Amino acid sequence: MKTSQLINEFLQTKNIAVAGVSRNPQGGVGNFIYKKFKQSGYNVFQINPNAGTIEGDICYCDLKSIPQKIDSVFIATNPEQSLAVVTQCIENGVSKIWFHRAFGNGSYSKEAEDFCRQNNIIPITYGCPVMHLQPVDFGHKCIKFFMKLSGKI
Repeated sequence: MKTSQLINEFLQTKNIAVAGVSRNPQGGVGNFIYKKFKQSGYNVFQINPNAGTIEGDICYCDLKSIPQKIDSVFIATNPEQSLAVVTQCIENGVSKIWFHRAFGNGSYSKEAEDFCRQNNIIPITYGCPVMHLQPVDFGHKCIKFFMKLSGKI
């Protein structure tokens, strides 16, 4: 299946969890993506095992703590934590998984990708939803252009 099709399927879901939202007031990738999903009308849930709330929204310690059925998970953790998140996805029946990855590894882990594939899940291993959620800022338009040129998305 082409990455563009996987991305379209991911973005057609409504209940999305973002793993790796930061407690840091300056936030991080996970916080930015969480806000973008929220602004775009998704039912989005934050996951951070060390936070009760972030910026006034409930933050769940893990996937199974979320009271609604989650359709998709966006991983914005350190790569070392990605396998644990993928394991939670599999345990909770989530088959749409996206690793944040633009330059460098981002949240991508080869071990986590392999575990997805061993469990019949084809994850999205490049890119960022912000490249697709309208309105797309200039920086993300450029990243998307170069990722398309390189065949990554």
